[in-house]
Amino acid sequence: MNEFVKITLAGLAGLGLGTFFFYGLWLTVRKTLTTSRPALWMLSSFMIRMGITVAGFFYVGNGNWQRLVVCLLGFVIARYMVTYLTRSAEAQQQPVDKSISHAS
Repeated sequence: MNEFVKITLAGLAGLGLGTFFFYGLWLTVRKTLTTSRPALWMLSSFMIRMGITVAGFFYVGNGNWQRLVVCLLGFVIARYMVTYLTRSAEAQQQPVDKSISHAS
C-alpha cells in the first residue's frame, strides 16, 4: 500500500475516533441530566471513550508521526462536525420562546 493511501486512511480513522469520542461525550452529558448516578456515568464513559481513542491513535500512528498528525487532524475536524450536528439537532427539538423577558 502506498503512503498516500495510508495517510488518507489515518485521516478517516481520526474522523471515526473523533466522532466516537465527541458524540459519546454528548450522549453522556445528556444521560447525566436524567440519571441518579451522574458521576458514575461520567467516569465510566470517560474511561471507555479515552481507552478506545488512545488505543486507536496508537494503532493508526504505529510509529509514523505523519499518520499520527493526520489522525489528530481528523479527530479535531470530527469535533467541529459533531458540535455542529448536535447543535442543529437540539435547535430543531427545542423551539426558543422569545417572548420571555428577564428584565425587571
